[in-house]
Amino acid sequence: MGLLERLEKNIEKLERKIEKNKQKIEELKRKYEEKKMTKAEFLKKKRKYEDRIHGLNARIRILRGGIAREKRKEEGKEE
Repeated sequence: MGLLERLEKNIEKLERKIEKNKQKIEELKRKYEEKKMTKAEFLKKKRKYEDRIHGLNARIRILRGGIAREKRKEEGKEE
């Protein structure tokens, strides 16, 4: 069970990073609406955070696939 627990822990960590990036996007929106940055700056920085979120989601999918594979492997051993 050690591997499955580590995978779950890593998924939780990545989900926290996604939330932080979403908060940063919200901060950027607030700054843009307060006219503290231009639209071009806003879109450029927003895109950076969206790309990070996309990459983190991809890692989460890979880890979930690893969890499923391990569970199937354990079921195979039980039979």
